[in-house]
Amino acid sequence: MSIADNLLQVKAEMTAAAVKAGRDPASVRLVAVAKTHPAALVEEAARAGQRLFGENYVQEFIAKAAQVREPVEWHYIGHLQSNKVKQLAGLVTLIHSVDRLSLAEEIDRQWEKLGCPCAVLIQVNVGGEASKSGTTAAAAVELVRAIARLPHLRVRGLMTLPPFFADPEEARPYFRELRHLANTITATDLPGVEMAELSMGMSGDYRVAIEEGATLVRIGTAIFGERP
Repeated sequence: MSIADNLLQVKAEMTAAAVKAGRDPASVRLVAVAKTHPAALVEEAARAGQRLFGENYVQEFIAKAAQVREPVEWHYIGHLQSNKVKQLAGLVTLIHSVDRLSLAEEIDRQWEKLGCPCAVLIQVNVGGEASKSGTTAAAAVELVRAIARLPHLRVRGLMTLPPFFADPEEARPYFRELRHLANTITATDLPGVEMAELSMGMSGDYRVAIEEGATLVRIGTAIFGERP
């Protein structure tokens, strides 16, 4: 199938999952992840109506963004080193992967130069896996509290990468935990902090993630095929 066909199928399944959960399908957005795929495929997806794209690697993103001529919105979803932040400044509308105060402080410094705030999500390692980035659920509230004090950052929600399971139902408790954590943070009523976004769910488990409250699903393989 073509990328346009893949997008139609994914969006139909997103809608079905939202309806099953009693949610408005418009409350869930698709982040098309073109990691390692060429800019030409981003443009093909954009011509098919997709506008929101996510990238995992700074150097690849910078090169790709320079080649894409279609009007698209970029999110940065991968692990981010502080010394790479300045390359993203002004190019992305949301960073999904803020997991430590030092990184947040660098984002604050770089966006201060632009004179505008940067929207961020806090990455939480709900599975406690040593191989994955993210703050712990226990430390997340204090991290949000510290980041909320930075004048050029706006905390807009949480992101997670649960452990991989062949059966997506096994990921459900991790998605549910992120939603509960977001509710806990909301209850602290921190100034300037919103838990409007839950970035969770990928090609294998996005339907379950939507049933558990995802507002952003990050899907690559189901749209663009296997990575080259």
